[in-house]
Amino acid sequence: MIVIGASLGGTQALQTILAALPLEFLAPIAIVQHRGAGDNGLLHHFLQKQSHLPMEEPEDKGEILAGHIYLAPADYHLLIESHHFALSTEAPVCHARPSIDVFFTSVAEVYAERALGIILTGASRDGASGLAAIKEHGGFTLVQDPKTAACPIMPTSALEATSVDAIFPLEEISAFLVHHCQSRYW
Repeated sequence: MIVIGASLGGTQALQTILAALPLEFLAPIAIVQHRGAGDNGLLHHFLQKQSHLPMEEPEDKGEILAGHIYLAPADYHLLIESHHFALSTEAPVCHARPSIDVFFTSVAEVYAERALGIILTGASRDGASGLAAIKEHGGFTLVQDPKTAACPIMPTSALEATSVDAIFPLEEISAFLVHHCQSRYW
């Protein structure tokens, strides 16, 4: 499971990554992008136009399918439970719902070494402890080079929270994912 967390500047960063992934990319990808409760599907619609892969906002107890992109619904925490999605309306974490930390921590507990966590641009510390949880459970951790981030706070916080496996400029993340995931079975 590939998980991506983003906030301020994330729409453009996600557009860059998703547009470069080929149709035959098989790993499931789940994204938590901070956004307002009144988004009404605008972000989903915009990102789907950029991607060759099918994208959806998961429902509670929704199945995780290879080759699909999942975007955390606005105003819900997204979690993984026994290899399916779960939604929660518990209190915001780091002033955000959905929270990257909440999602990444649940992914770490279920997927362990089969998780690949990515922190992109953003203006909060959300995601730092979740990425550390992925690392502690044996997963692979990647952070956007803060110098290429629209807002470096989130990637810098992640780098301060844990020893990451890779740091890439935004433009190189997709190529890494294609190379890293092409030989893995999903």
